[in-house]
Amino acid sequence: MDFGLSEDQKALQEAARRFARERLLPGFRAREEEGRLGRELVREMGSLGLIGADLPEEHGGLGVDGVTAGLIVEEMAYGDLSVSYVQLLSSLCGQIIARHAAPETARALLPRVARGETLVAIGLTEPRGGTDAAHLRLRATRDGRDWRLSGEKASISLAAQADVILLAARTGTEEQGARGVSAFLVDLDSAGITRSSYDDLGSRAVGRGSIWFDDVRVPASAMVGEEGAGFTQVMQGFDYSRALIGLQCIGAAQASIDETWPYTVERQAFGRSIAEFQGVTFPLAEYETQIAAARLLCYRTLWLRDQGMAHTAEAAMCKWWAPKVSVDTIHQCLLTHGHLGYSRDLPHQQRLRDVMGLEIGDGTAQVSKMIVARERVGRVAVQYAR
Repeated sequence: MDFGLSEDQKALQEAARRFARERLLPGFRAREEEGRLGRELVREMGSLGLIGADLPEEHGGLGVDGVTAGLIVEEMAYGDLSVSYVQLLSSLCGQIIARHAAPETARALLPRVARGETLVAIGLTEPRGGTDAAHLRLRATRDGRDWRLSGEKASISLAAQADVILLAARTGTEEQGARGVSAFLVDLDSAGITRSSYDDLGSRAVGRGSIWFDDVRVPASAMVGEEGAGFTQVMQGFDYSRALIGLQCIGAAQASIDETWPYTVERQAFGRSIAEFQGVTFPLAEYETQIAAARLLCYRTLWLRDQGMAHTAEAAMCKWWAPKVSVDTIHQCLLTHGHLGYSRDLPHQQRLRDVMGLEIGDGTAQVSKMIVARERVGRVAVQYAR
């Protein structure tokens, strides 16, 4: 197995690394206070090819593979996990749109996404819960050749900032479950749409919130793919996004580790550098090891995807383990900094709050473990869900 990177991959990784450290890292706490990403910053990322790089070239991307997209996401999250949601959502939604939307729709929308001119959100979760997504209730009803949308989506990343949403809506009956769900692309400036922002613990610059659809009329061309295929299209995309989410968390954790090692050398206690105490350095060494292992799992998952090989179980492993390891790692870095680490003057508290959100979003640890079990022993592992 080749663990090396091509020259093109190294160049993109370096561009992302430089941007993250020079443009994102200095201002990531200020963006949290403001509660917005900043459109100028997003367009700047787009001009550098750092958004939707994995989209086909005819749709404004660079046509790179999933591993390369992961390199970009990890570097961006090192500078600001919240900003890296732009890369995550552009890749997740962009791939679904490129594969399933009408060609003219993809050609019109995706170049704007890649340039950072259009922010796209994904609408799956509803107030009654995100885990039971196959039984969502937001309804799309036929009205001649058009559709009318009514209902609420909850816990939507970029809810207050996105321009377009890739929306899962029920076009069939409740009894049809996942087979009665279709996908739509909806302009969030459409009449009948209202939005809110939550007062979240972390990732405040993302602007998670609810979106209400009050008899919103959309044309038939807004449907992505075939009627009744929306749930499958979106869920297949999550095998990709779960590995990218793992790398988001790892990027943030690596930033805290990289800041903590020098501190252990500089900090004096009992007349000695605290780096001389194994009780200080051993926990950091353990988490450095676990982060390296989680990183390899994520990139192996993306590599399997790029080879067209099964990777559902691996993606679920990424989703539950990488956030947990990252939370534990950042927590240890905060503790190592002592009383100052507990203050808002240092970045560890913000990274900890940001990463905790990804222990929930896109599937909890319990759901991820169910997926791994199902992939190993079949649906007997999830019989209760019938």
